[in-house]
Amino acid sequence: MDAQDRVAAFVDEHDMDADPVYRVLDLAAEVGEIAADAAKSSEYGGAPEDLTVSEDELGDALFSLLATADALDIDAEAALDESLAKYERRLDESGDAGSDHSE
Repeated sequence: MDAQDRVAAFVDEHDMDADPVYRVLDLAAEVGEIAADAAKSSEYGGAPEDLTVSEDELGDALFSLLATADALDIDAEAALDESLAKYERRLDESGDAGSDHSE
C-alpha cells in the first residue's frame, strides 16, 4: 500500500471525506503553516541558516496533499513521475530545472 492509499484508507476509516475544494484550501493552509514556521525561525529571511520547519507540519502538508490528490482522482505517484520527467526535459534543454513558462 503506497502513501496515497494509506491516506485514503485513513480518511475513509475516520469518515473524513471532503469535497476537493476543501482539500485544496486545507492544503494551502498547511503549506502556509510551514511558510510561517520558516519565516519566524529565519527571522523573516534575515537569518536563513536558522531555518527550521516542523516535521509535524510537513507531515500535515503531505497528508493534505495526498488527500487532495485522492479527492481529485489523481494518482500522486504518476503526477510526481510526470513532474520529474518535465524537470529532466528542462535540464536537458536549458541546463535549468526552473519554469520558463513554456510548459
